[in-house]
Amino acid sequence: MTEKPKIYRNEEIPYEEPEAVERAVNAFKRLPGIGDRTARRIIYWLLGASKDTFGEFVDSLKNLGEQTKTCSICFNISTSDPCHICSSPERDHSTICVVAEPQDLAAIENTRIYNGVYHILGGVLDPLKGVGPEQLHIDELIKRVSSEEVNEVILALDPSNEGEITAKHLSKLLAPTGVKITVLARGISSGSTLEFVDPKTLTNALMNRKPI
Repeated sequence: MTEKPKIYRNEEIPYEEPEAVERAVNAFKRLPGIGDRTARRIIYWLLGASKDTFGEFVDSLKNLGEQTKTCSICFNISTSDPCHICSSPERDHSTICVVAEPQDLAAIENTRIYNGVYHILGGVLDPLKGVGPEQLHIDELIKRVSSEEVNEVILALDPSNEGEITAKHLSKLLAPTGVKITVLARGISSGSTLEFVDPKTLTNALMNRKPI
């Protein structure tokens, strides 16, 4: 007969982690793709790391908040306002490339073939997640195109349902301005994320963009 395992503690009293751990876990769970288990692995790894490693991690986050700004023109993350792209006289300010997030801007910059400026929306339209036009920098884009000498607006958004819905919405709002509106060529697979597309594919999609 198998013996029942001995109980050494009161099962009615659940185990409680330190409040500081729980707060840190909840903070990390806000990050995209980070669930409860992954957040706890990160926190306990940090707690087990050396003081130098822990301090370096904390300092990097602190510096991230203190030394970065949001550009008031394009909404890119930068160390200055306006950012170095918006303030550069060498960039073509008559062409605006619209992207969803700052990392998409970085992906296009890595192709080294685009010399215009940018506008970061801060996401894409997604009604299921409660993201509407008022949560994005759409009004600022319309005002920018209407008040500046803009010849072309490139809608460089992810080839997802949300990205296409956002592109169609923007094209309707921009139509009265008379500006040329283009989208990336269909070299990027549907459902892909722009920031992870290889530079060669993104270069071809950008160079072969077409009117919407």
